[in-house]
Amino acid sequence: MTVKNVMDADVRMHPKDLAGYLKKNGVDARFFKFKEHTMTVDAAVGRLGVSREKIIKSILFIDNDGLPILGIITGDKRVSEKKLAMVCETKKVRRANPFEVKEFTGYDVGAVAPVGHKTAVRTFIDEKVMGFEKVIGGGGQVNTLLEISPRDVRRLTNGQVKDISE
Repeated sequence: MTVKNVMDADVRMHPKDLAGYLKKNGVDARFFKFKEHTMTVDAAVGRLGVSREKIIKSILFIDNDGLPILGIITGDKRVSEKKLAMVCETKKVRRANPFEVKEFTGYDVGAVAPVGHKTAVRTFIDEKVMGFEKVIGGGGQVNTLLEISPRDVRRLTNGQVKDISE
């Protein structure tokens, strides 16, 4: 598998890029922008007053071959690296460092959107995420959140729905 550029490799991704990408792909989404950061589940919950379950985390991992893998889970759970490695059919995965997150997604840690990455990223969506009509995740900047349908996330990422949480 090779990593393919989805967007201009030299462009740092911003909410405007993400909004354009979503519009181009017929996605009805909503952005929330705040003065304060929304980099953590607790911060997002505090700003919006929703449950931790409704917040999603898009966490980048790297497999044995150095390829990116995105795990998307609800805010009340953690990605099980063991389960993720198993569904990826690799021995082990590790969390990406901030440089790798920026390199592959175009976003800073704490701002990673579930879709619209700089490069195509193999994506696994936890089963629990799919139980919601709308979820809220990173919106491209550390003070921006994106509300989107999990079905659109799955469609745009060609994501596989699996049990990857603990």
